[in-house]
Amino acid sequence: MLFNDPKNFREDMLHGYVAAYPDYVVEVPGGVARATKMPEGKIAVINGGGSGHYPAFCGIIGDGFMDATVVGNVFTSPSTDDVLGVARSVEQGSGLFIVGGNYAGDKMNFNMARDTLIEEGVDARSFYITDDVASAAPEEVEKRRGNVGTFMVFKAAGAAAAAGVSFDDLVRITTKANDRTRTMSMGFRGCTLPGAGEPLFHVPSGKMEVGQGIHGEPGVGEDNLKSAAEVAQILVERVLAEAPADDTKRIAVILDGLGSTKYEELFVVWGTVYQLLEERGYTLVEPLVGEYVTSLDMEGIALSVEYLDDELETYWSAPADTASFRKGASSMAAGERKVYAEQSEVVETFELGSEASNVVADYLVDAFSRMADVIAGAESELAKIDGIAGDGDHGRGMVKGSSFAYEAAKTARSKGAAAGSVLKEAGKAWAAKAGGTSGVLWGSALQAAGAVIGDTADEYTTKMVADAVRAAYEKMLSLGGAKRGDKTMLDVLIPFGESLAISANKGMDIKDAWTIASTVADESARATANLVPKVGRARPAAERSLGTPDAGATSMALCIKSVLPE
Repeated sequence: MLFNDPKNFREDMLHGYVAAYPDYVVEVPGGVARATKMPEGKIAVINGGGSGHYPAFCGIIGDGFMDATVVGNVFTSPSTDDVLGVARSVEQGSGLFIVGGNYAGDKMNFNMARDTLIEEGVDARSFYITDDVASAAPEEVEKRRGNVGTFMVFKAAGAAAAAGVSFDDLVRITTKANDRTRTMSMGFRGCTLPGAGEPLFHVPSGKMEVGQGIHGEPGVGEDNLKSAAEVAQILVERVLAEAPADDTKRIAVILDGLGSTKYEELFVVWGTVYQLLEERGYTLVEPLVGEYVTSLDMEGIALSVEYLDDELETYWSAPADTASFRKGASSMAAGERKVYAEQSEVVETFELGSEASNVVADYLVDAFSRMADVIAGAESELAKIDGIAGDGDHGRGMVKGSSFAYEAAKTARSKGAAAGSVLKEAGKAWAAKAGGTSGVLWGSALQAAGAVIGDTADEYTTKMVADAVRAAYEKMLSLGGAKRGDKTMLDVLIPFGESLAISANKGMDIKDAWTIASTVADESARATANLVPKVGRARPAAERSLGTPDAGATSMALCIKSVLPE
């Protein structure tokens, strides 16, 4: 795979993309937005997610589709700051609709941004797509993840907004499109992250992965490799198994290549797919065969159908003009260009801290430096662990988060920040730059701990440190929806904090208490190998992770241990 610096793959990609399509898109803080002005009074519709899926998500900006896209690191949710940057660039007083896939990191960051916008007086709403039939049973549809069918739901939302419907109708139409969209996928070879030496997962020779996700998550099982006609049969049967009761027998269809499946191969499969669908009595409305939602260089295939009614068919067939997808008359390039105001940088100032707090602040900067070094050294191993049942991006996300946290801590300290402020600034940077589930959780946890530590204490006790850790994990509990035993970083942070509290009650000093608690953290991380994930991207392939420790728990233990110098 071609890249310059893997850490800057997203930034380099966006620079080139905007340079290639200047009539369609411009770069804004956090992503890209349409280059031309929106019609007066139009509700702004934005989507977002990790990069690596082109033409979704940033390739579908323009008339009749999205107005902007929030772009995260590869396979990683954009940060809350990224979402706010994009939203503020396109919101024009008529409301803002955020549409994304049903992933924990996307939901946390998008919802936090939505709530901030609402506090600012913006009518902001969010919606999450659940089209992947392999990721949960029909009775647990709310747990399903977004897959290639996101393209269909985005199209319905974009076309409806372009038609000038009310906000309530826009949400209703988007909900209906999601409720009537089904996707099933097959994987033949795993995808490879920029800079990685091997794919996130390997499909054994002669086998195929059944139901893998678009972030490189392994599927829910393996089957013997079959012919194109047999693959088509499996895909069709699965998406038709959940036809709605009011099936009109008219469907929109996408047969999607996930990155490395050649168009000729797709056409071979399509020859059977369309025949099977027509034999079942379906009329195919403007079907699409090609690459619409990819997963870097994954070799695989997905079939998505949207069960149409008259309203949804109107929006599926409506014109659209974007860099990667065009239907009907083109108008985008001829439109009046929009000028985006530069967003001014906020200059941080810090109150004078106590002598004790300044001493702790210096120690914290050094601790963040050690943490960043340790995580950088463990990146490939963390990615490998995460790829067992997840999407393999945890190592890269932790490297970005810890390195930016260190830089922010160092900069804040150089400006006079004391201990609590150093922690808060590190947390803000971690959340803003790393994105993803771990980014927002780590960032919020550090800020919560910083609020407890403060800048003015004359003495920092073991009890205060234990209280700060408790505030950190309580913040994670409130944000993420996970609990102890769900195979997450909380399975390390909670027992670590409890150990600190016990040591504090015994009167131990901070160093000895932290040493003991670090051992508890390490043992707790190893013990997650005996758990199965109950939340997040690893949940659909939960059984595969049995015997392997959780990547987030492992990185948490490494970070905790690095706080003390060798």
